[in-house]
Amino acid sequence: MPYPAQTDRTAIIQTAQVLIERDGVDQLALAQLAAALGIKAPSLYRHVASKTALLAAVNTLTSQQLFQAFDRALQAAPTLPAARLLAVFRAQRAFAQANPHCYALLFNTIAPAEQADEQMLEQLALPLQELIGRLAGPEHALAALRGALALVHGFVTLELNGQFRRGGDLGAAFEAAIAAYLAGWQPR
Repeated sequence: MPYPAQTDRTAIIQTAQVLIERDGVDQLALAQLAAALGIKAPSLYRHVASKTALLAAVNTLTSQQLFQAFDRALQAAPTLPAARLLAVFRAQRAFAQANPHCYALLFNTIAPAEQADEQMLEQLALPLQELIGRLAGPEHALAALRGALALVHGFVTLELNGQFRRGGDLGAAFEAAIAAYLAGWQPR
């Protein structure tokens, strides 16, 4: 087994993400995580104080990865605000589909001690708020962003949970819903 110093906090958090995606968060055990890292469970406590702290770190990393996906989408997007926002929301859907368990953990965590850092999340969201403000107006930016995120998250969550049972092209439905929402915020 590797000496605990050969394991670092980043490797622990990334391995926890892999295990959560493979087995679900309810199945994550520190003993299982330690075994996957090739160390003994007590060695984990040199890097994370508890399972709660570990889940908070996973949520922080997952949110950073989600916003990195947003950044990549924005780099490839056209210049019009609605097109840029659509690219971001497509990226959110793709991220959720690729990481369903970590995505669910990020957005369904109720315990404050397990949530990602609030100030970091706010700083990451401010560019999106500014972008939607160019469409809806600065005075409506926060409301428009909250509504858009609720629409995207709700759609994605229902999709991931198999709740859309009446058939049809879910990709086209997603695109239509987002386009209609964004069009509703554009000045007339």
